[in-house]
This record gives sequence, C-alpha cells and structure tokens, in this order.
Amino acid sequence: MSTKERLVSRELVGALISEAIAVLIIIAFGDSVACMYILYDPSPYVNAYWGVCMSWGLAVTLAIYVTGSVSGTHANPAVTLAVALFRGFSWKRVLPYWGAQMVGGFLGAVIVYLLFGPVIDHFNLVHQLSRAGGGAAGVFFTHPGLAITPMHAFSDEVVLTAFLLFGIFAITEQFNEMAPQANVGALMIGFLVAILGSSMGYLEAWAMNPARDLGPRVFAYFAGWGSSALPSPNNYWWIPVVAPLIGGVIGGGAYQLLIHPFLPARVRALQSERTGRQPNLSGQATK
Repeated sequence: MSTKERLVSRELVGALISEAIAVLIIIAFGDSVACMYILYDPSPYVNAYWGVCMSWGLAVTLAIYVTGSVSGTHANPAVTLAVALFRGFSWKRVLPYWGAQMVGGFLGAVIVYLLFGPVIDHFNLVHQLSRAGGGAAGVFFTHPGLAITPMHAFSDEVVLTAFLLFGIFAITEQFNEMAPQANVGALMIGFLVAILGSSMGYLEAWAMNPARDLGPRVFAYFAGWGSSALPSPNNYWWIPVVAPLIGGVIGGGAYQLLIHPFLPARVRALQSERTGRQPNLSGQATK
C-alpha cells in the first residue's frame, strides 16, 4: 500500500469513527431526555415539551462541534444520501458511513440503557408492563402518535425529513450569503431539529434519521423488547428507515432546484468564470 493509499485509508477510518461517535452523542442525550420525559411521574418536562426538543437539537449541535472537522457530521443516512446525490460526496463512502451511523445508534442506546435500566424496570413494574409487550419502548425508538396510521406516519416522515434537508442545505450552502457564519451553522442545525420536533414531533416522534431509529431498535430487540422492537406492531420498523431516505432526497433536491440556481453569489461566481475575473464582495468583477 502506497503512502497516499495509507493516508486515504486512515482518513476514512477516522471519518467512520467520527460518524459513529456523532450518532452515539445524539442518541445518548436524545434517548436520555426521552427517558426523563416518559419514565418519571411527574415528568420533569410536563408542560415543558420544548425542553425535550431543545435537548435533541443541542445534542445534534454538540455532535457537529465534536466531529464536523473529521467527517462533516452527516450523522444521518438521509444526509449522506442527499449529499452524495447533490453535493459530490463519494458514493464509495455511502454504505460505510451508513454502517458507522447504525453502530453509533446502537452504542448510544447501550449507554442510555446502562444509565436508565433500573428506571425502565421500575416504570414497567409500576405500570404492569413488560419489555416483550413494549413497555417503555418509546425511550429507544419511534412509533405513531395519536390517530396516526403507519402509512400516514410514512408520509409525515417524508415531509419532516424534506424540511430537515432543505434547511441543512441552506445553512451549509457556500453561496448563501444569509447562512450563519463561522461555526454558528452547527447551532442553527440544532435549532432546526428542535423546531421540527416542537411543531411536528408528536406525529410519530420525528425520527427523520434511519440510524436514530434503527440502531436503538436493534439494541432494544436484543435487550428483551423482542418483536415489539422488530418488526414492531403493524410491522412499523421500516417506516422510519425508508421514509427519511426519500424525504432527504426530496428536500435536498428541492433546495438545489428551487433556491441554489438563483443565489446571487453563485450567479456572480458563474459570471466571473465566464469573464475570467474574480468577483469581489460588492458583486463587481475584478481582475
């Protein structure tokens, strides 16, 4: 193996480790706040659901600050697929990134279980529930909310993830002069996750991320929840996996089609390429 090949291999390993850590962080904090919300009576978040949403959002922000310089912090298979389709991310890395993200989701659930295992058992005992029957399963993975059928949840997840990727593409677009500067983008992406949760999260717990749902779901399957986790009631398990992938493509594609071509900075850059001159900040081409 040449020096260049070793460097590429080392960089890929680092990126995969970072992707796993990013999802681990999100699940460790996010599923923990779900435990706080569900398992305690009274819940510390009673009449304060916004706190749950902010916790998930800030977990995403932290994950970006920790791992963004190494892997770009996709932390979501829907993001990886969208940036491969629309932003030049290597297709050779899509499946490895997906695998690392799933591992991170599984390990994040392990941490949550180590912390809250006794509280989960106490909750099920008090409410005469069992793991096999789905008791406290909602701390690990998502399910449809009030009056929501599985197929309606599918369409919901497509829409929510489309909004997520539309926003992420806007926040991270190099030609978007209204995008947050420096490292503030990580915070804005966290706020984006929070606003989606606070406005639409009760529909089916706003998964928007196959790794966020499937990784912890696989852990729960082996930790005693069995068929209540996989395949889950009404065979629901595949919906938070497939729907976000579709929604991510729609959201990223919508941004690339409806906004990206008309960004003034991009238009100036294209004009400068044609004239052989560099654009300045005022929009006038200079030599």
